[in-house]
Amino acid sequence: MPVLIRDASLSDIDAITAIYRDSVLKGVASYEIAPPDRDEMAARYQVIVDKGYPYIAAVDETGALIGYAYASAFRTRPASRFMVEDSIYLAPEARGKGVGKRLLEELIARSTALGFRQMIAVIAVIGGAHPASIALHASHGFEEIGRIKGSGFKHGRWLDTMLMQRVLGDGTSTDPDPSTHPATLFAG
Repeated sequence: MPVLIRDASLSDIDAITAIYRDSVLKGVASYEIAPPDRDEMAARYQVIVDKGYPYIAAVDETGALIGYAYASAFRTRPASRFMVEDSIYLAPEARGKGVGKRLLEELIARSTALGFRQMIAVIAVIGGAHPASIALHASHGFEEIGRIKGSGFKHGRWLDTMLMQRVLGDGTSTDPDPSTHPATLFAG
């Protein structure tokens, strides 16, 4: 499937909202129960891009948005400013076709270029299920670093949360250079 990865924009919010709605209602990638509306999704988008984090979209050969991904703060305390959490959501027709792989690769590249040193994936697990997300992250150098048991209850079942982590750039082998990091991320 030919896919173009580009910056997401406010004009993509309707498609982003629809993809996220499907994930909330049918999946466990989000622990939300009720999907947010377009205005809420636009506000969330704006907060992320205003802070300088990457927010990207995958579009197919027709120009239809079939997936999106972004990096955002894992924790908001200033000492954690060099760590990001990734989020990836795909339209049902895009799953299993390499779209998530392309989005994750681009997100890793952009986050590294911005000076981030660690990326965290927070993945819902039902028993041992959610292998696609775990396999995707493992194939890109993420390692399991922990599991929170019984962290959510959705669709009539208990969910665990798996944490996976990947080093970006020099990781912790060198001190970060604040001049290579967006100043807006933790201002104010």
